[in-house]
Amino acid sequence: MRILLDYRPALVRRTGVGEYVHELARALAAAPEPGDDIALFSASWKDRLPANAVPGLRTIDRRVPVRALNYAWHRLGWPPIERLTGDTFDVVQSLHPIAIPAKRAARIVTVHDLDFLDHPQRTRAEIRRDYPTLAPRHVRLADGVVVISQTTAADVEQRLGVPSSRITVCTPGAPPWNRRTAEPGDGCILFLGALEPRKNLGVLLDAYERLIKTSAVPPPRLVLAGKIGPDARLIQSRTVDRPLRDFVDLPGYIADSEREALYRRALLFVMPSHTEGFGMPVLEAMTVGVPVIAADRGALPEVAGGAAKFFEPDDADGLTALLAQLLTDETERRRMRELGWARAAHYSWEASARVLRRAWAQAAERRARRG
Repeated sequence: MRILLDYRPALVRRTGVGEYVHELARALAAAPEPGDDIALFSASWKDRLPANAVPGLRTIDRRVPVRALNYAWHRLGWPPIERLTGDTFDVVQSLHPIAIPAKRAARIVTVHDLDFLDHPQRTRAEIRRDYPTLAPRHVRLADGVVVISQTTAADVEQRLGVPSSRITVCTPGAPPWNRRTAEPGDGCILFLGALEPRKNLGVLLDAYERLIKTSAVPPPRLVLAGKIGPDARLIQSRTVDRPLRDFVDLPGYIADSEREALYRRALLFVMPSHTEGFGMPVLEAMTVGVPVIAADRGALPEVAGGAAKFFEPDDADGLTALLAQLLTDETERRRMRELGWARAAHYSWEASARVLRRAWAQAAERRARRG
């Protein structure tokens, strides 16, 4: 089959979606199948896609402004990918819930979560403009829908009316990192992810501030690592005032080559998000052996299972209590480390790549039946 995979989310400073498509592409390249021709597609005015972005897969790079192309694709359904690339494909996969226009290829969309339907204010302007009105129709009309968790699969089926036969659950995989068997001597409390409203960092700062005031000894430093965008102003402003300014670090975006080392510095990992379609940092933390505290929302309970401690996302007191408990209970941290390792072993990029190939084949069959 001839496949086009939208690689644009991984072009620069990969966050969750970018990491997802990049690691899937690497796993696909590592296990090639006869007759498959997979092309990674990118379009940008200033950033170029290297020909060796994923060795073993070819690249198609077009100098087209991202916003202009998205507007044309989302609002006009033009230009078709065949015209833009000068090539033909059997399957074209978007990494978002809005399809890439195509004349003949089967079209697959990817749904990470449906938070944009309920809380568009938590998203950036382009998503607020297009996704709530366009995504439900695109998802229903797609030849295949890829989701990253059973939680999102159920949401897409129930809320958008997509039959389960057209939905494929293709989860992220665990990174190939070594297990950490000893805790750091001066560990931190870590959050890793974009500093944006849906991550619910306000409740984490509330809980941590209470921890500072109630602890007999100063708690470990709180590290909020991730891209600092315009929506992070409130978080930044809180961390420059007492008492947080002496305890909180904002190192900004963490490059792929630096992520593992950051996890190894952590005594605990906290994911307080209002919702997550999967929550890749939780899986990464468990892979290393960092105990996880997570909000009891979205796919986080599905991903972490019994390996994590959970709290209600608006319950700062509950989060403070969990932090205080685990910081003083080395035996429980050791138990959670073991559970996390076992849980992380359920996820692999190799298995996900096999699942994705089946989704491509099924979408191509559906498109062929439509004629």
